[in-house]
Amino acid sequence: MASSSSSTKKAAKLAQKGKGQKIRFQGGTVFPIAVAATLILGLALIVYSRQSLPAADSSPPTIDDHWHAAYGFYLCDGWYQLEGNLEEQNAQGQFINTNFLRTGIHSHDDGVIHWHPYTAVAVGRRATLGVFLDSYEVQITNDSLTFPSASALSANEQFPPANFNPLAEYIEGETMCDGEDAEVSVKAWGSFTDTDGGKRYISNMDEVHVDNDGMVFGVYFTARDADQPMPPWAQNLPQLGAADTDQIRPEDLLQGATTTVAGSATSEPSSNSTPDTSTDTVVTDQTDAPTTTGG
Repeated sequence: MASSSSSTKKAAKLAQKGKGQKIRFQGGTVFPIAVAATLILGLALIVYSRQSLPAADSSPPTIDDHWHAAYGFYLCDGWYQLEGNLEEQNAQGQFINTNFLRTGIHSHDDGVIHWHPYTAVAVGRRATLGVFLDSYEVQITNDSLTFPSASALSANEQFPPANFNPLAEYIEGETMCDGEDAEVSVKAWGSFTDTDGGKRYISNMDEVHVDNDGMVFGVYFTARDADQPMPPWAQNLPQLGAADTDQIRPEDLLQGATTTVAGSATSEPSSNSTPDTSTDTVVTDQTDAPTTTGG
């Protein structure tokens, strides 16, 4: 019993000493204050980021932009450009080329990309070289360049190739240029006035972005050590672009016909139809960015 009485007395003394004392975290109050501050700051950053997010994609080019870029294909021994302006119309004056209706991006047999988009497929980060090539059903991969047919290519009147003999398909390891192995590549210049060697791409070339008005694109199938200059008509880009004064309005483009993204069926509603700027096109992320090389 004595032992029990002694334990009771010790417990009572400890309880008496603890009266009025505050519980402290090990290390004082600095740690809980730091945790609280971190949580508050994190919450504030989340709220700010949600409120400051930009629109889905408001970056240029937009539907209101009217840009021009020089382009050309150098295939083994000379320059080529794509045949046709894609603005074919039926007897009722309605545009019938579904590739053209999909984006409005086209050329005029002049070695110039006329980039005044009419749908969301060709604006902002989606504005890539591949959009233009798709309009003409040209496919470019890391090791091949394929046209719908050899007749899809034409010669520039001022700068014709030495021998006009284009192929429908150029494949690395199979197609030779003067008996030499050749490779597919793309070069892009920020302006037709640039005097540098341009930025060279050897993969994901259809993802090369159209950054601004006045750019130049060269698509090459040449030997690895061959020169890859600008298309020679690029110097005339201001004059060539100025010739495109009869710009088609969006409501004119899709008058009497609408089209959805690739793989979808087309329809022909009333002549009062307006363009549908919605799209299901998937935009690749940064892992699919074009690969560049020096020069």
